[in-house]
This record gives sequence, structure tokens and C-alpha cells, in this order.
Amino acid sequence: MTTSPFILDAERLFKAFGGLMAISDLSFKVREGEIKSVIGPNGAGKTTLFNLITGVHPASSGKIHFRGKAINGLKPYVIARLGISRTFQTVELFPQMTVLENVMVGCHPRSRAGLFSSGFRLPQMRKEEKWIRDQSIEKLELGGLRGKADLPAGSLPLGEQKTLEILRALSTGPKLILLDEPAAGLNEVETQKMADLVYCIRKSGVTILLVEHDMSLVMKVSDEIIVINYGEKIAEGPPAEIQNDQKVIEAYLGGEALCLN
Repeated sequence: MTTSPFILDAERLFKAFGGLMAISDLSFKVREGEIKSVIGPNGAGKTTLFNLITGVHPASSGKIHFRGKAINGLKPYVIARLGISRTFQTVELFPQMTVLENVMVGCHPRSRAGLFSSGFRLPQMRKEEKWIRDQSIEKLELGGLRGKADLPAGSLPLGEQKTLEILRALSTGPKLILLDEPAAGLNEVETQKMADLVYCIRKSGVTILLVEHDMSLVMKVSDEIIVINYGEKIAEGPPAEIQNDQKVIEAYLGGEALCLN
């Protein structure tokens, strides 16, 4: 039997909120190991799409398959355990907890020690706690935050808070990570660091679905781009093709071509 090269397959998705159609007949696939970006104007349905994939909202109709398994109707924590993780437009950290503790929290879906083992601190629990700590420190090293492990997460500047949220999402052990506007509010230097982190994530074997308004980042890191407008897909392809697509130029940029630099 041939294994599909696609880790995610969304087929004819619709999502309505009352009389508002947020996602309309949207189909696409994400190839395992690629960086695929979703772009479009504000209100185009990008975050709604992420919410459908991660189980926050059920699709009105359509199918979503992850690694060949239908995930429609599954709870978000079940989808997370299957291997999909995400970040959010606004940073969602535990500000009073340390940087390291925030990442350790993300390991919860992979923990196995039960209440009895944890309550009595049995050897199994202590071994798992060490493993979680070691895994979390590795993630901090990946994001360049090892030296700030003991600082309160809320004390970090915005760029590092966004990095920390991504590292926490990675600590769940995902096969696919959904990044929702990771460069929003960042300066040029911070955006370049974010691009470097995205490459590192892909190199580690995690597939990436990215929503982003910063076109310099999108064009730099993406293997393919999906463009949606009013919940509908209007274009899909490699960056060089998307930047010259007339529908994209008219719907998204008001007549100015996308820039690769």
C-alpha cells in the first residue's frame, strides 16, 4: 500500500456562523515536511480555518484528514495528542510561571504518570518529570532561551514571548504545527529570528502551516501558499507564482504585486 505524501487533507470545508459564511468550499492538502502558508485580508477566514483543524469549532460540512485519519468532531486535546499543535494571534502564556515551566506545561499530552504515582512521587513519576524537564530544556536551546529559563515568562519582550509560545507548542511533540501570525508586532531583526526558528522547526521533522501578514516572511520561508478571501480559496501555488497572480493582487493588495524581498 502506498503511503500518502500529504499529512493534512482538507476537503470541501464550510463553516457558517449564523448567516455568515466564514469558510466556503475550501480544499487543500499539506505535504509532509513542507512549510505551507495561508494568506488573505483581515476577516478572510484564516484563523477560523485553524480553529476547524484543531477542533475549536466544528466544520459545518466537509472533511479533514490528518495522517489518513478523519479528525472532524474530535476534541482539541484529542487532536493535540494525535500530533497537531498551534499558537495564537495574541500570546497566550502563563506570565507568572517561569520560561521553563511554560514549556514543561506543553509536555502534558505526552505524560503518562497517573494521580497515584504523582501524589506519592513514585519512581515512575520522578523519571517522567526528569524527562519532561530535559525535553523542555532542549526546546529552550532550540529557541535561544536557555539562559532565561528561570525568568517569569511575562518579563520577556514580545519577540521572545512569541518564541516561547512556539516552543511550548513544540513540546507537545507535534507532527504538524499551526503558527498564527508569529511575526505580528515584531521588528525586522526579530522577524529574521522568527524565520530562522521556522526553518529549524522544519529541519527537526515538523510540518508547518503558517498564517502571516508579513509578506517578506511568507515569501522567504514558504514552499507553497494558499490565498483565501471571504473564506474561499482564490489561489494556491509556490511563492513566485502567487506574487504575480492577478486575483491575489486585486483581492489582497489593491493592485500592487507581492514582493519577494
